[in-house]
Amino acid sequence: MTPADMEARIVRYGELQPCKTAFIDAHTPGSDQKENFTIIGGGVSESPDQHVHIAVPHGFNIGAAGQPPKCRNSLHSHRTAEVFFVLKGRWRFFWGRHGDAGEVVLEEGDIFNIPTGIFRGFENIGTDYGMIMAILGGDDAGGGVIWAPQVIEDAKEHGLILGENGKLYDTKQGQTLPDGVNPKRLLTEDELSHYPEPTTHDVVPHYVARYWDMMALADRKPALVIGENGMLRDKPGFEVGFLNRNSATTDMHQHDVPSVLMPMRGHWQVIWEGGEATLAPGDTMSVPENLMHTAVPSMSGEASMFHVVATGDPAGHTWMG
Repeated sequence: MTPADMEARIVRYGELQPCKTAFIDAHTPGSDQKENFTIIGGGVSESPDQHVHIAVPHGFNIGAAGQPPKCRNSLHSHRTAEVFFVLKGRWRFFWGRHGDAGEVVLEEGDIFNIPTGIFRGFENIGTDYGMIMAILGGDDAGGGVIWAPQVIEDAKEHGLILGENGKLYDTKQGQTLPDGVNPKRLLTEDELSHYPEPTTHDVVPHYVARYWDMMALADRKPALVIGENGMLRDKPGFEVGFLNRNSATTDMHQHDVPSVLMPMRGHWQVIWEGGEATLAPGDTMSVPENLMHTAVPSMSGEASMFHVVATGDPAGHTWMG
C-alpha cells in the first residue's frame, strides 16, 4: 500500500462533510442545528444528501455527530450496538420512552456502549461546538433507526415525513410521498411496552467507561474497552481497544479483517509496509486486512487512541456475560 493508497483510507477531521438533513428531526426546534457525519459504511442516515467518506465494509459503521450548545438528538433506538465516545465537549445522554428513565454526563474521552432496545438521545451541554464519534454494529447498522412516536409526530408539524421505505420527504420543499409509499407506522402502545426503562444505576456501571480509567489500565498494554472480556463486557460484532503512550509499541501486527484507528489525544505516526502517515485527534483511518502496521505517538505530551476491529460475532442485541 503506497502513501497515496492509504491516504484514501484516512478521513481527516477538518475534511469531514456534514449533513444537516440526515434524520427526521432536522427541522424540529432544538435539534435543527445538528450535523451528522458518515465516515465508514452507509450508516443510518435517512437523507440522500449524506456523504459517505469510505464505503468499504468493515463489519461495523463509523460516524459522528456535531452539535452546538443546547442542541439535542431526539429519542431513538437501534437493533444493533451504538457506541459513542466524546471527542469534544460535554454531553448528556438520556434514555427511556420519554427520556426520563436515566441519564449520564460524559466528558472528553469517555465512552458509552448504549444498550440496544432502549430509546436514547443526547445533547451538547458544553459551551462550544461539540463532537461525538460513533460506532454502529453491522454493515447495514441494523437496518435503520427506530424513532419514538412523538419524534415522528413533531417532525411532521415541521414539514418532514418519514416514509415506510426509510426515506425522508420535506413538504416545505414540495416533496410528497411517492405512490405506493405510506408514512412510517408509529409504534403501538403494546410494542412500546417491550422497550426497557433501565435506571441510571442499571446502565452506568456496565456500559460507561471513563477516559482516565482507560488511561490507567493501558499503562503496560492496550486496554480492551468493549469485548467479551473487556471493561464493558459485550459481543456487539466488534471490539474496541484503547492505547496510550505507555502501551504503544513499534512491533508490527496485522488483522485478517479491516480495522480502524481513531486518535483521541495527541498525534500518532502510523507505519505500515510501504509508508507512513500522521493522524491527529478526530481523524479516522481504515487499515486494510492483512497489512502489517503499527502506531506510536509522534510528539511528546498526552497521547491516546481508540482501535476498532470486527470479531465475526453477529451484530445484534447487547450481550452481557
